[in-house]
Parts: sequence; structure tokens; C-alpha cells
Amino acid sequence: MERIFVVEDEAKLRTELCKVLEKNGYDCVTTEDFDDVTEAILTSGADLVLLDLNLPVHDGFFVCREIRNNSEVPIIVVTSSNSDMDELMSLNLGADDFITKPYNTHILLAHIAAVLNRAYGKKESYILSHNGLTLDVLKSKASAGDKSIELTKNELGILKTLIENHGNIVSRDEIIRQLWHMEEFVEDSTLTVNVNRLRKKLADLGMAEYLVTKRGQGYMV
Repeated sequence: MERIFVVEDEAKLRTELCKVLEKNGYDCVTTEDFDDVTEAILTSGADLVLLDLNLPVHDGFFVCREIRNNSEVPIIVVTSSNSDMDELMSLNLGADDFITKPYNTHILLAHIAAVLNRAYGKKESYILSHNGLTLDVLKSKASAGDKSIELTKNELGILKTLIENHGNIVSRDEIIRQLWHMEEFVEDSTLTVNVNRLRKKLADLGMAEYLVTKRGQGYMV
């Protein structure tokens, strides 16, 4: 099990992100003490660091440079800044990837898996299978038999969430939280549109009945 160190000063975001990581099979460690966060990271045995830029005491650029001066542990900068200069500085200081908030959690997980694969040769694929359907998360493709379809990031997120919870009903609110939990408001109709598009693509695979609606409750596979 890979260990991920989360450096995030907003407690709510930190807690939510750790829950997502642990649900997806990672060992998550973090800190609330930012006086010497670099030392905490270096002694944690982390396989990867998720690093915010806007931190108390020392900013993420300082932390990134200090980590890289002492370790080759992969670093993914996760920040609300969408400045090209911030991205360039992060990469020049040794970061391996740069993701802006708000982000889709499934896309973040795919980036994490890809960075871990490049660094350690692990997670060569991220494949989920259920009831005749195979989902390749890193390639954002679903297949059944000799047919395959390309998925958008939202379609991927919906299908991944349902397969991971196969046999159980997943509420609309839970799916919305999984896909857009960093955003303040998402219209309910947005999910309906994405589910309908996903249904059409599954029908193209010959699996029109794969995604089941439980009226008033949610969806399941």
C-alpha cells in the first residue's frame, strides 16, 4: 500500500482528501504543524506528496525545494492557483505534476497512479471489472467483449463510483460529492445529463441495462 503525505492547511479539505485517498487504497498521512513540515514528510516514509502552495510559515515553493534537496519522493502540487508562473516555478523546483483546484477526484487519482507508476513502476494499470464490463481508469475507456468506448471525465467518475460500490445503491448526492466535492454548487440536472450520456455509451457496448436507476434513491450496477 502506497503512503501519501497530504500537505494542506485547510482542515476540511485535508480531511476530505484523506478520506478519498484511503477509500481508494492508499495510506494517508498528514500534519497540522507547519513549522517543520519538510522534516515531517522526510521521516514519514511517504511514497508521494500532495503539496498545497498557500501554506502558513513557509509556502509550498519553499517546502518543494527543501524536499527535493533531500529526497526524490514524487511531489504533486495541488493548489487553487492557476498561474502559469506558479506551475513553471513548481516544476522547476522539482515537482512532478501540477493540479489546480477545484479538481475532479477521479482525475486526481489517475494523476497519482500515473506519477507512482513513473516513479516506482507500480500501478501499471488501474482496471475495474464487474458483470462483463471492464473499466480502464487511466485510459478513461470502458469495454465489453470486443467493443470499447471513450468516456469523459464525468462519465468516468460516475461509472468508477458505481463499480466500486457494485451491488449497492449509490445516492445522487454521493455521486455529486465524489465528482464535484470541491465546488460550492452543482445543479442536480448536471448529474442527470451525464448519467444519460453514459447510458447511451453503455448501450453502444450492448449493455443498455447495466446501469440501474432506483427511483428516489440513486443508481447501482
